[in-house]
Parts: sequence; C-alpha cells; structure tokens
Amino acid sequence: MSGSRAALRYAKAILSFSLEQNKEVEVSDDMLLIAKTVEDSQDLQLLLKSPVLKSEVKKETLKEVFKDKISSLTLRLIDLLIDNKRLPILGEVAKKYTLIYDTLKGKEIAKVTTAVPLNEALNKQILNKVKEITGKEATIESNVNPDIIGGFILRIGDVQYDASIANKLQVLKRQFEDESYTSKL
Repeated sequence: MSGSRAALRYAKAILSFSLEQNKEVEVSDDMLLIAKTVEDSQDLQLLLKSPVLKSEVKKETLKEVFKDKISSLTLRLIDLLIDNKRLPILGEVAKKYTLIYDTLKGKEIAKVTTAVPLNEALNKQILNKVKEITGKEATIESNVNPDIIGGFILRIGDVQYDASIANKLQVLKRQFEDESYTSKL
C-alpha cells in the first residue's frame, strides 16, 4: 500500500510541475506510453524491480526503450525515481498521473471489474455507455476478479452497477431465505 501512496505523491508532484511548465498534455502522453509499455512487458517489469541490476543499467535501458518518445520532463521523473530508489513504482506513477490528470480535465473514471480481462471491443462499448450515461469522456480502470464468476461491476464516481453472476446468485439466495422464513410464519 505504501507503494501506492508514494506513486500518488510522485504523480501529483509531476502533474504540478508539468502544469507550471505548460507541458501537462505532453507528460500525459508520456505517462500513457509508459503505463502501457510497463504493463505489456514482463521483462521491463522485472528490470524495474530487480535489486541486482545497477541503477545506471536500468536508466540506460529505459532511455533506450523510450528514446525520442518521452519528454525531458518525464526523463527527469525517471531520474528522480532512480535517485530515491523508487523505480519499481514507475508504472504505477504513470497510471496515477493519468487518473488525476483525467479528473483535472473533467474526464470520468470508470472502474470495471470482470471475471476475465476486457478485450478492445468491450472496452469501446463500455466507454460509449459511460459517455451516454454521464455525457462526459471517460477512461477505464480495469480489474480482473474471478470471484464474480461472470458479468461485470461498473463504478463511475459514487454510482455502482453490479451485473455480476456472483451478485445475482447472492440476490437469489436472499430471496430463497426470505421465502423460507415467511413460509414458517
């Protein structure tokens, strides 16, 4: 949990600094790229977390991976994370930045929990539905939880819609319990 709090602090700091420099959009694009790259690459995740590799090796590898793709401001964030021995949370910092940046720009954050990972078509359907409901653009924060068995749970702000199989089974169980209780009266 402390990694999550630290990632949020770094994300807020880089957002504040990027706003001062009028480079928040550029840094946002960088953060989206970093989050996607780290999430998609098991090797990069291992590199970031490795206690064996020296910081310089990690730094050079990241510079090569993101060569000419990220701004100098984002490179300074990577340097700061290396200096503070927080490089393993780089992907999480990028995700947190994206979330708070989107909130700042009035985008909704739709948290979707499914039993299996979402594919691109379902992602688009959910984004369209959220825009239809809220009238705002949205970003999806996807979680996978096999315990919901099937269906999905969608949370936008304070509103939650639970269309999971586990929830439907729970409702059915309560109905059976209520009927057996009232029949005994």
